Amino acid sequence: MKIELQENKIYFKNGSIQKEIHPFWLRERVDGEEFLDKGTQQRLFDPTTLDSEISINTASINEKFLEINFNDGVKSKLDIDKLALEFSNKDTVIKSIPKIKWNSTLEKIKNFEYHDNFSDSKEMHDLLVSFYKYGFVIIKNIPTNNNFIVNFANSIGSVRRTNFGEYFDVKSKPDPNDLAYTSLGLSPHTDNPYRNPVPCIQLLHCIESEVEGGLSTLVDGFTVTEDLNKKFPEFYKILSEVKVRFRFIDKEVVLED
Repeated sequence: MKIELQENKIYFKNGSIQKEIHPFWLRERVDGEEFLDKGTQQRLFDPTTLDSEISINTASINEKFLEINFNDGVKSKLDIDKLALEFSNKDTVIKSIPKIKWNSTLEKIKNFEYHDNFSDSKEMHDLLVSFYKYGFVIIKNIPTNNNFIVNFANSIGSVRRTNFGEYFDVKSKPDPNDLAYTSLGLSPHTDNPYRNPVPCIQLLHCIESEVEGGLSTLVDGFTVTEDLNKKFPEFYKILSEVKVRFRFIDKEVVLED
């Protein structure tokens, strides 16, 4: 396990697996005297007050330390070995939640109703557990005003901006740069495979629908690949071992992985 630095981005590498460490995760772990009590090793600041747009201005590796200048003016010197150990164990709780494979016979999955103070309620905990079990969750009656979906997303984790912005409206429009902006039906697919890493959680918010049809279709990728492995193991081998290049192109950007 080791920490690597590439163009002011921090990566955790374990064998062939490489994952980017989010700047917010690193900012939470600053350990200067004004941020961390040396006696108790407890934070002297509230992470929830941090700007969700935390980023890294400059970073360097100096012997066993990672030196970072964040965009909020904070400078930090973090122990690389401690970072690698903590980041490698960050999914311990998530991995303890059993994953449930499902198909079209799935019934009686709980839908959640949004209400004031939802983010601080036990229902939010239950929602996240359900998400990790099934890979999706349905939440009803989330406010539609002032792009409220961004606020809701930030109650779960930091929103990662893309070339589309912090959020984007899915609607038909002339000269589209993505099939999502057309009236064409979209078959089940993995969204944004041309990004590295691919999006962890994607939120879709129905603001207004004035046409018939357009129902969402959900597919459990684990069940699909498991069935493929049983029925066509040679195809599964190709799917799991052959690197495929994905690409998005428009007038302003090229994304490729």
